[in-house]
Amino acid sequence: MTDTATSDIATLGGQTMGTTWSVKVVAPRNDDLHRLHAGIQQQLDQVVAQMSTWKADSDISRYNRAPTDSRHPLPADFGTVMQVALEIAEASGGAFDPTVGPLVALWGFGANGGVRHVPTDAQIQRQRTRVGWQRLQWQAGHALLQPGGVELDLSAIAKGYGVDKVHEHLRTRGIGSALIEVGGELLGYGYKPDGSAWRVLVESVPEEDAASALPARVLSLQGHAVATSGDRWHRFESEGQQYSHSFDPRVGRPVPRAPAAVTVVAQDAMHADAWATAMTVLGADDGLRLADASGLAVRFLIRTAHGLEERLSFAFRQQLEGA
Repeated sequence: MTDTATSDIATLGGQTMGTTWSVKVVAPRNDDLHRLHAGIQQQLDQVVAQMSTWKADSDISRYNRAPTDSRHPLPADFGTVMQVALEIAEASGGAFDPTVGPLVALWGFGANGGVRHVPTDAQIQRQRTRVGWQRLQWQAGHALLQPGGVELDLSAIAKGYGVDKVHEHLRTRGIGSALIEVGGELLGYGYKPDGSAWRVLVESVPEEDAASALPARVLSLQGHAVATSGDRWHRFESEGQQYSHSFDPRVGRPVPRAPAAVTVVAQDAMHADAWATAMTVLGADDGLRLADASGLAVRFLIRTAHGLEERLSFAFRQQLEGA
């Protein structure tokens, strides 16, 4: 256990998954943290080696290229993420789908996309035949069958899992308090040297909606993770219409009128990350119904004719400071 009276907050950081990572740790003053930094990077590099579609030699890329009816024993981390991905795919009615890769590429997004464009209806329908989480089958518990043409895309869950791997690594190294961030996904545990919890500001109002008067929302992360998704990232315009990077796998198209932001609080970052994507696809009405029925902590920022509107699930209200 770290003696907070003789400790400081040290910040470590680096690059991973096409973005940055940052870890603030409470550690004894003058500790040499080079080995800790290397261990964090190693955890994240392992996630990339298994689940990055940007690497031709990753486990996921080899699966995506594999012939029909081939059987693929998955490494432990890859298998864990796939199990959770399929659970959330089922629970969300397919709003989250790890087989969405062909549609992402068709619209020009992701590792295999080219120029962003609006495909024809015929092209969309053709690629939709390759998409569907129900097509995936486990064999002997840990091997995944390639049914033919399936291209997995775990970009909406892998960053969160990376946060969880770092969390696990820090715990094993005896770090009793840290705030972990990978590409905007966060997890905090323990207390700072002054005895206070890690506090984070929930995704702020997008710049284009800065005039909207919404209250600042602050969360204390005591073993919780936070992930945010929405339409302000990776969108493009064609013939005067905006298209977001958030895909609805059920129809093969970007989500129309996607929420400006969706924030999810969960016990681990993997679930928070995936549910933030699923809730973005479901939208505020269906999403909040599911969130309240399932006990999920979700915050929606949606655009209306009168500006931004905030809608919170019951569980999210309970997470807010002062609730």
